Amino acid sequence: MKPEESSNSQGEMSLSQQWPVNIKPEKQTQQLPRDAAIQVIRLKIDSLYTNQNTPDVTKPSQSEKPAPLEIVNPYHRTHSEKPNTQTNDWKNYHTAWQTYYQKYYEGYYTHHLEKTKRTLESQNPAASSRTISTDEALIDMRQDLIRKVQQSAAKIRKSRHFIPIISGLIVVLLFAFLQYNRLIVSNVLAYVSPGNIDPQNIVVDPNAEIKVGPEPRLIIPKINVDVPVIYDIGNDYDSQMSAMSQGVAQFAIPGASSHPGQIGNTVIAGHSSNDLLDIGDYKFIFAQLEKLNVGDTIYANYLSVRYTYSVIKKEVVGPNDVSKLVYPTTKPILTLLTCTPVGTSINRLLVIAEQISPDTSTSTKVTTDNKETIKSIPGNTPTFLERLFGAK
Repeated sequence: MKPEESSNSQGEMSLSQQWPVNIKPEKQTQQLPRDAAIQVIRLKIDSLYTNQNTPDVTKPSQSEKPAPLEIVNPYHRTHSEKPNTQTNDWKNYHTAWQTYYQKYYEGYYTHHLEKTKRTLESQNPAASSRTISTDEALIDMRQDLIRKVQQSAAKIRKSRHFIPIISGLIVVLLFAFLQYNRLIVSNVLAYVSPGNIDPQNIVVDPNAEIKVGPEPRLIIPKINVDVPVIYDIGNDYDSQMSAMSQGVAQFAIPGASSHPGQIGNTVIAGHSSNDLLDIGDYKFIFAQLEKLNVGDTIYANYLSVRYTYSVIKKEVVGPNDVSKLVYPTTKPILTLLTCTPVGTSINRLLVIAEQISPDTSTSTKVTTDNKETIKSIPGNTPTFLERLFGAK
């Protein structure tokens, strides 16, 4: 027997022993080499995952017989444990991405720069021989962008879609001004003198007797007020509003209907704010009345006599709290009345002053038999919306 034949016979015996399967004799010659190749590949794959040195099966030892072939699931995989990611790995990862984006944008802007250069050269062939700098190219790109924005803005301005929006906005602003103009103007005038003081009416000595004219007037030097006073009018709303369009008006009610120089309460009302559309020059005459404090001086000219008063109290009451005006007194009292806060008619501000000149010992007490009931204190005229909907 030849050596080749001996080796072949031994190899056939080992393979038949390694895969003891029912194979027909005529197909055994083709099946055995293919199975051997599959086993070699499986062993190689297992050695890669297990990091173990496996013997080279391509050269099997003659002294050892190959073990029987195990049927392995081709979908089964054996993996080693996932290694922990180190900090340097993350740094390298982010550095790689940053480098990528840097190169990407460098290429992006370089491409557009070259494109701009070619565009300029095509538009101006005479200047194509001149090399354009990076700054010049950037300036050209900026100007081109501005030109495009201006063109888009011009198209928007020509569009008529914004006309209804602008018209609606104008109407809303107009309504807001008509409704709240008194609030805006009164707060401005609260820091501006609402009247003009005649220099002849400035009194150095409050107790000095000075001859005055017959016209009734109210003078408050601290807030620069010199205004006519209308006495002996009705205390209804229409009478009060009509009188206050000509100055300030007496608000005479049962228990508070005296005049200057008489024992009792003389109540004088004036506007702190009103609509600009209302008639009269005294719509903001008492806008600064809240600046008066205890001890300030007020003058009232009545029947050619000047009466001097000193402020003793300030108080804020509700619009229907008429009882705050009626109380017993043995002195001539002057109460100035207006709306507060400035620009609204939410409440009423009362500034109460006592007569200090002339001598009150000669004052007479006023008597009244009128039992009329007054339910509210006069305020402002209706706002724009109140007029629109018929409210007073």
